Amino acid sequence: MINMLRCAALSAVLSMSSAVVAQAADPAAQLQQFNASLNYQTGDVPVAEAHATLHLDSGFRYLAPADTRRVLEELWGNPPDDSVLGMLVPNGLEVTDDNSWAVVLTYSDDGFVSDEEAAKIDYDDLLKTMQEETAAANGEREKAGYGRVDLVGWASPPRYDADQKKLHWAKELAFNGAAQHTVNYDIRALGRGGYLSLNAVGAMGDLANIQQGMGRVLNMIEFDAGHRYADFDGDTDKVAGYGLAALVGGAAASKMGLFAKLGMLLLSLKKFAVFLLVGAAALLKRVFGGKKSDGAA
Repeated sequence: MINMLRCAALSAVLSMSSAVVAQAADPAAQLQQFNASLNYQTGDVPVAEAHATLHLDSGFRYLAPADTRRVLEELWGNPPDDSVLGMLVPNGLEVTDDNSWAVVLTYSDDGFVSDEEAAKIDYDDLLKTMQEETAAANGEREKAGYGRVDLVGWASPPRYDADQKKLHWAKELAFNGAAQHTVNYDIRALGRGGYLSLNAVGAMGDLANIQQGMGRVLNMIEFDAGHRYADFDGDTDKVAGYGLAALVGGAAASKMGLFAKLGMLLLSLKKFAVFLLVGAAALLKRVFGGKKSDGAA
């Protein structure tokens, strides 16, 4: 009886697979449906976990964490990570576009990060260390199924705005030796009890657009009253055990999610294929992934 049920289930899956293949003949419709399912917010967006507010201008929209994870994991093929607090998407672009890019938000509550070392950091020397550490971590990444990553160099060297207490830089990355390189543009906005991390990912060919957009994002971030860098109380507040160099070098990511530990977002070059494959794999797991009942043939 169990075998008959499995055969029936397999027949149903095969029928559904035929429908999926038929839909794949019209990928534009599938992607349009995915885009339509996303719920965007505009204007002032509170980020309660970070004690901050994003004052979005007309150039950006915000996706809440649930929709953000759908984009990152189902569409772009990133590892699951429940630390993400949302995503900013430029107006005029959809997350399914070939030239799409987005800004992912996370927050660390490690404590107050001192900027006393800001003028002393040798970023060229730091880059060499980061390249060595990225190469050394490839074994772990490949074992986890996310391929090899090489840090090519700075796409934009680190800069610290001492007035706004914001650090930003961009890295050029090569995934699995691909000819098309990826840019990761990072912002760290420092607050009283930690820092807000904003990470943009896109193709190196889109670097100029990403730089321009991230320049606007820098001015949209504001910590709430009582949680700003200037509100720090040395007698009562927790202090992070690292400075600005660790924010750039990645040493501060140890307590953050898997996304931060891997060090970058993976921007799939075959977004639609990833979307279909993830759905098909989940379907098969639901049908055949359970344990056998006692006495099953």
